[in-house]
Amino acid sequence: MNVQNRTAPRRSDTRERILWTAQDLFYRYGIRATGVDMIIAGANVTKVTFYRRFPSKDALVLAYLDYRHSLWMPWFADALIRARDAQTPETRDRAPLAPIVAAMREWFAEPTFRGCGFINLIAEFGDAFPGALAKCVAHKDETQAAIESLLAPAPDARAMAEATSIAMDGAIVRAQRGPEHREAALAGLEALLTALTAAFAPAAG
Repeated sequence: MNVQNRTAPRRSDTRERILWTAQDLFYRYGIRATGVDMIIAGANVTKVTFYRRFPSKDALVLAYLDYRHSLWMPWFADALIRARDAQTPETRDRAPLAPIVAAMREWFAEPTFRGCGFINLIAEFGDAFPGALAKCVAHKDETQAAIESLLAPAPDARAMAEATSIAMDGAIVRAQRGPEHREAALAGLEALLTALTAAFAPAAG
């Protein structure tokens, strides 16, 4: 999900430009390592202009999470649909979770990949920033719901989606170690999802 492939915001859209800059810096360097002055300089705005739109760094972080969610979720849903549509009916029945691996492969291959911004924020703050934690949880819940939609109408779609989401998060963290770890992360994810598919398969007879 390469945010940089999106059309850059119009210079006249100051709030969007600040968010565009913040999401790049927060994702690349982390929240604590990115000061407001860095964002102001990157967005080429004055402090007065910045604080008129975002009264505090915390307010900007919350807006950043909403912004990143609004970019990532449509990409993820589309990536799942594209991968599912590329399957034959036979492979779709045999490997219903294969689109997850395909989507992660697409994401991990991007030069800007730095893991999941929501996992990264939880790692930085834990429960010390409740408003941000709530947005991260909501993002992960919606991601899991997208996986569940992929599996519907399977009777165990919800439980299978939850297990898949856990495996996917593990692969994301492993891939974050560096490019040389990404194939192993994908292979591990594929193996786990194959095992999950077998575990949730209806009993014969």
